[in-house]
Amino acid sequence: MISFINFNVVYVRRFVSVKLNEITFPVGRKRRKTKRLGRGDASGQGGTSGRGHKGQKSRAGGYHKIGFEGGQMPLIRRLPKRGFTNIFKKEYAIVNLEQLANFPVDSEVNAELLIEHGVIKNKYDGLAVLGRGDVQHALIVKAARFSASAKQKIEAKGGKTEVVSGR
Repeated sequence: MISFINFNVVYVRRFVSVKLNEITFPVGRKRRKTKRLGRGDASGQGGTSGRGHKGQKSRAGGYHKIGFEGGQMPLIRRLPKRGFTNIFKKEYAIVNLEQLANFPVDSEVNAELLIEHGVIKNKYDGLAVLGRGDVQHALIVKAARFSASAKQKIEAKGGKTEVVSGR
């Protein structure tokens, strides 16, 4: 149950989406007043607007960059570089056998069908089937890669595994 407070009237709605124009603060909420900076001395934040006098921190646009350590050699530069990024790396959409349990007997399972049913979000460089769980019946599974246990379990139930190119 979601309740919204609007103009001191309580509207109670059940199982509906939240609408941005109906969101308000709850009754009795203690809200800290925001500091109104640079609005004269009478405001209590006049003159220097709480920044003090002079120095880098008092200037507009000014403080040091991320990782700056006051002139000391920053940690990110003290540590050695390691490894590299493989530009030929392949990323697979991973599916386990337990996720294929809901498909009917002898159905052809491929990446497009899994996207359609919401099992995976994207094809990436191909589909990889892993062996966690079990298959209840025979399926024809088309994927770019199969783990040894997944292939064994599918074929043990009378199904077929077919290796297809990723893209």
